[in-house]
Amino acid sequence: MADGWCSDNGESVYRSRDAVKNFRIRVRIQRVTSTAALSEHLHQQVLSQQERGVIELETFSTQTASSTDEEELVVAWQEKFFSQYEVDLYQTESNCQTPLERQYHTDIMAMERSKRRQNQRIFTYTDFDRFSKWEEQAQSLVIPAQPTPTFLAERMANVRHRRQERRPAESNVPKSRLITWEPSEEFVKNSHIINTPVQTMYIMADLGPTGKLGLKENEYVLCTIKADGNGVISIKPDFNNNRGAYRLETEGEKREVWRLYLENASSDIQAEEKDREQRMYRDLYTRHKDYLNSLVGQDFEMPPPGILRLIVNGEIVSAQGYEYDNLYVHFFVDLPNNWSSVSSHCLSGVTQTCRTRSIEKEDVAFFSYPFSFETFFHKEDESDGSLPQWPVLYFKVLSLDFWQRFRTEGYGYLVIPSTSGRHRMTCRTWRAVQRGTVAELRRFFIGGAPELEDISYVRIPGTFKGERLSRFGFRTQTTGSVTFTLNCIQHARAFIDASTLKKRRQTVLDQLGGHSQQGSVYNVLEAFQRAHKRMQEARETLPRDLINTSALLNSESSA
Repeated sequence: MADGWCSDNGESVYRSRDAVKNFRIRVRIQRVTSTAALSEHLHQQVLSQQERGVIELETFSTQTASSTDEEELVVAWQEKFFSQYEVDLYQTESNCQTPLERQYHTDIMAMERSKRRQNQRIFTYTDFDRFSKWEEQAQSLVIPAQPTPTFLAERMANVRHRRQERRPAESNVPKSRLITWEPSEEFVKNSHIINTPVQTMYIMADLGPTGKLGLKENEYVLCTIKADGNGVISIKPDFNNNRGAYRLETEGEKREVWRLYLENASSDIQAEEKDREQRMYRDLYTRHKDYLNSLVGQDFEMPPPGILRLIVNGEIVSAQGYEYDNLYVHFFVDLPNNWSSVSSHCLSGVTQTCRTRSIEKEDVAFFSYPFSFETFFHKEDESDGSLPQWPVLYFKVLSLDFWQRFRTEGYGYLVIPSTSGRHRMTCRTWRAVQRGTVAELRRFFIGGAPELEDISYVRIPGTFKGERLSRFGFRTQTTGSVTFTLNCIQHARAFIDASTLKKRRQTVLDQLGGHSQQGSVYNVLEAFQRAHKRMQEARETLPRDLINTSALLNSESSA
């Protein structure tokens, strides 16, 4: 019989958009006696046999219909049901001290005259009663039928506890409680804790012997319900939900056992009320949206005519494939000609030092370092139809050891994409090396490595004015790679003018608005250059007689 009990008597929290006044709960208690237990056991056997078709259910229904000391009551939120003790107390008008108690006296006298009392054992304490703090002094009633230790408790029972004398005498760890489970009113006020007003309601039961109801020592808490203004409802214990009944065991010599059933009896909302509520929420959301639009306004900040604003929100995601641990990245943004930025925006930065972890046979350091910058492009000579150069992000990866020695692990660069949107890019890096074993020994024991005076040397230095950049004799070694995530936003007045007036894009700035068109231009130019180069190589490798013959055939065909 013990396996049919429900032992999960913890608190459950629900959130409801409906008003809490519509909440209803059905409570049913039943005394467990030897006759009732035997009848239920036989009834379960009959049900099992009836499912198998052995006997009919009607032959046993008359024997299991009887029950003793059973009561069922539907309770609404903050609905008052009087106990026998309160009926005896408030019948005397001199015992009523507050206006609420005098109202109780009136209700009880009217109930006694009409003789329409709905409850006998089940009653309630509302949030306004003098017994609303019942939970602080109530004794535990809902207990599991067979309290068994959990799997973790069984495993931890045999673990050797740490000896207290092993701890150092002077410890720097403060001996303070990290969590205050029962904060006082002064603690809540001084700590500025958000305290939402909560209303409490207790569903009680007088489990005394029949004919001796009205004693305070026989009152027990069946269910505790709490609700706040945000629609959060806490119920302890939770609804049965087709599980077994809760076990109620009284104290005293008899130690009677009761069954407790809790069920949500709230009625469903009507279709008309549901439609009216949805319309109300729709109107509320519409007004809130209009309010937010009024705060934002319609006139957004626009750049001046002929200027392109480029906003980049980026992230240095990770670095992988480097020799040493404890990596960090130093980066800065180089602006070409006709580009500028706001003086308050910093175009450089250093990430935090990050240790690596092994993932698929490769050491990876996850930085997740965000950065952002804002630049402006303005071309003075609109007659020049050449495409502009885009900002370049230069970076170098360094490592730091326990002795504060740093080593340069690699250099790299990243051209900011010319198309707006999200981009994820992985850039390979390299570092300069010296000939001989002494340089590697110096790098291992002392730290440091050959460094570039100008980090833009990894691409084309900004100070270079020649036609060819020679790196002959410069020894390098390929190292790891760094992964970036860039979110690019382009903003220009020409974009809006081109979309509203539908004019043809002619200037360079207008071409930037159609990033797909600009990308196609780049692709066509590159394809043309590759085809032209292959044609020249093919013409150089062909014999002269064959070239003259093909030229003659072309001339005859054209004629």
